[in-house]
Amino acid sequence: MTVLSEFLLLAALAAPQDLVLDGATVHTGTSATWRGPVVVRGGRIQPPGTPAPEGARVLALRGAHVYPGLVDAHAHVMGLGAGLETVDLVGTRSFAEVVARVAERARTTTKGEWILGRGWDQNDWDQKAFPSHAALSAALPDHPVLLTRIDGHAALANARAMAICGVSEVTKAPSGGEIVHDEQGRPTGVLVDTAMGLVQRHLPAPTRDQRLRRLRAALDACVAAGLTQVHDAGVPPEDVALYRELHSRRELKLRVYVMLPESAEAEIRKGPWATPDQLLIVRAVKGYADGALGSRGAALLEPYSDRSGFKGLMIAPRARVQQVAQLCADAGFQLCVHAIGDRANREVLDAFAATTFPDGREGARFRVEHAQVVAAADFVRFRELAVLPSMQPTHLTSDMPWAPERLGPERVLGAYAWRSFLALGLPVAFGSDFPVESHDPRLGLYAAVTTRPGPGAEPLRRDQILSREEALRGFTLDACHAAFLERELGTIEAGKRADLSVFDRDLLSCPEDEIRSARVLATVVGGRVVHTP
Repeated sequence: MTVLSEFLLLAALAAPQDLVLDGATVHTGTSATWRGPVVVRGGRIQPPGTPAPEGARVLALRGAHVYPGLVDAHAHVMGLGAGLETVDLVGTRSFAEVVARVAERARTTTKGEWILGRGWDQNDWDQKAFPSHAALSAALPDHPVLLTRIDGHAALANARAMAICGVSEVTKAPSGGEIVHDEQGRPTGVLVDTAMGLVQRHLPAPTRDQRLRRLRAALDACVAAGLTQVHDAGVPPEDVALYRELHSRRELKLRVYVMLPESAEAEIRKGPWATPDQLLIVRAVKGYADGALGSRGAALLEPYSDRSGFKGLMIAPRARVQQVAQLCADAGFQLCVHAIGDRANREVLDAFAATTFPDGREGARFRVEHAQVVAAADFVRFRELAVLPSMQPTHLTSDMPWAPERLGPERVLGAYAWRSFLALGLPVAFGSDFPVESHDPRLGLYAAVTTRPGPGAEPLRRDQILSREEALRGFTLDACHAAFLERELGTIEAGKRADLSVFDRDLLSCPEDEIRSARVLATVVGGRVVHTP
C-alpha cells in the first residue's frame, strides 16, 4: 500500500461514509432476493429502492457478488501477526526441510539470538514420528531455537535452547504436559502442551511496539481475505488495550469479539463491555480442557489407537472448568472452552451441566471450541445444555488423512461432525483457528462443502458435506449468533450493520474448486470500505 492510499484509507475510517454498492448480485443470507444496489447510510443497510444519498461513495461492482460479512469464529490474531515474522514451517515435507528453513534464517540472525518458527506437522512427513533435536542442534549450535507445531500444542527445542532453559533428563513435566524422551531417557526436544512453558517463559518478551505492529499486520491480512469479524481467543488485557488504542485512532479495520484468558479474573469480574459501534466487544472467556489430536494431547475416553495405553492430556480438570464456568456465568461472560478429545468434550459438558446460570442457560450461549471428537451419546447433550459447537472446517481436511490411525474406524465417525450438530438444530459457528490453519475463509468454505484437501482429491467425510448455503451460514449468521450479534449482523437486511464481503464470482454456484481462488473485490465493515485490491 502506498503512503497516499494508506492516508486515504485512514481518512475513510475517520467517519462513517454513505456508500452505494452498485451492479452486484446480492446474496442476503435469507430467503429474500435483494433487488437493486445496496445503499448504506450511517453504517447501516437501507431498504431496497432507497435512493443513493447525495455525496455517497459508489463502488461500481458489475458482475461481482456481495455476501454478508464473513466471520472467523475462532482465531488468534496476535499469533497470526507473530507468525508473519517467524520462520514459516507450514507445508514442510520432511524434518530436513524444517532444518533447512531455520538454518536459512540463522544466516541473517545475530549469533545468540533466539530463532522462532511455527507450522511443522510430522504427519505430513514420510517419517511420522515426532522429530528429535539432533539435526537441528547440529545445524544451529549458536542459536537457541524453538519451533512450534502447527496446532500450537507441541514444540521442538534445540540443544542450545534446552541448556538455557534447564531442560534435561531429570526435568519433570508440569501437570498437563509431556517431555518426550528417546530410548536412552534423553529429552528429544519435543515438549507437549504445558511443558512448552519450560522454554517459552525464557523467550524475550516482544515490546509494545512489536505487538502493535503484529496486530496491525494480522488485521490487514484478515480484511484482505474478506473477513469482517474475528473472534480472538485468549486475548490478554495488555493486548485488549492495544485494540482499544487502534479503535480510538479509527484504525481498527474489522470487528473483534474478544475472549479473555481464564486467568484474567479481575477483568472478568468487571463484566462485559463494548464500544458503541460494536467494533470491539469483550464478552467472552477462553478456557482449555485438553491438548491437540496431532500431538496426542487430546484427552480420550479410551487409549489412542496408535499409542497403547495412552489417553492424552487434560490441561484443566473438570473441577477447574466448572470453577471458571461459574465465574463467567455470575459475571455475565460467555465461556468458550477448547475441547478436542471425546473425554475433554464430555468433561466440559459435565462442568457446564453443573453450572448455575442466574439468567438461564440458553441466554449464556456457552461454547465448546473445536468439539473435534465427540462420543455418540454426547452430541444430543450439546442441545440439551444449550451449548454451541464452534468448529473449523479446515481441521478436517488437515487431520483426516491421519486421524483414523489415532482414533480407529468407529471413534473417528464422531470427529469433525458438523452435520451431526446441524441435524440436531444447533447453529455451528465456523472459523479457522489461525495461525493453526490459514486465515483465508475461502479455504474453510471449500473444506465444508467438499471435505477434500484440494482439487482432485477424494472427499474425506462424505457424510459431513454441507450445502453451499449451510457452509456460508456457518461463516456468517451462525458465527454472529455465537457472538450475540445475529440481530445486528450475519445477513443483508435493512437496518442491520453493513458488514459485507464482495467476491468476483458466485460462491454458491461456481465450480467447487473455484471457491478457493475467488477474488476479494472489497471488504466493508460498518459501511466503511476497509479493503480493495
